Amino acid sequence: MPIPARPTISKGHPVTRAVAACRAPLAVALLVGVLAACGSYGGSRVSGLRDDLRYVSKKTVPDTRPRMVSQCTTGTKRVKHTSTSGTGKFKKTSVWYSNEPTRSCKKIQRGIESYDRVVRQAQWCVELDDVNGSTDRDDVWFEVDSGTYNTAVKAREGDKLSFTPLRTGC
Repeated sequence: MPIPARPTISKGHPVTRAVAACRAPLAVALLVGVLAACGSYGGSRVSGLRDDLRYVSKKTVPDTRPRMVSQCTTGTKRVKHTSTSGTGKFKKTSVWYSNEPTRSCKKIQRGIESYDRVVRQAQWCVELDDVNGSTDRDDVWFEVDSGTYNTAVKAREGDKLSFTPLRTGC
């Protein structure tokens, strides 16, 4: 079978080097666009003037689930032992058996238990004005961890804050 002059894709369509060279940058651009649309911020630090704060508490509802318990059984297993002594014609092998205890456990359902199912996780959010020095970017919400939120609580409105948000929006 002859070796083709150009790389090909399914059904023999030729792929030019220019198209092949554009694939990787297009894939990167598509990935960046998808991440931006999903509201992630990429982990870079932001700074701006503290505007407002918002805390959304964790929401739980009572629920039930199977109660799983361990059920263990014990028994014995017969184990063969061998010992060899001597060499050549005088080599002797001794064999004996012993019973060793065994234990086997598995999880089984035994009734049901009540618990608090988390419907919504807690959110800590900070609103900034003049994000990264841009006066056009005002009133931008960022979701942050509880430590960053506590720092923002201690700051007055209009104080400069700098932090790494978990994601944009709240």
